[in-house]
Amino acid sequence: MVMANKKWSVKRITVNLASTEVEMLETYCQMTGRPATDVIRELIRTLELRASA
Repeated sequence: MVMANKKWSVKRITVNLASTEVEMLETYCQMTGRPATDVIRELIRTLELRASA
């Protein structure tokens, strides 16, 4: 199924993370060459999939 072009509705959020969590995220981003925003979006999408299963 092809989704029609939708304009993104963007909402900025602030997340408080422990220093160990920040370190893990930064390390993962360096290893994969991906920005944190993309990694976090992907993780959120997997939560949606798990919730509907």
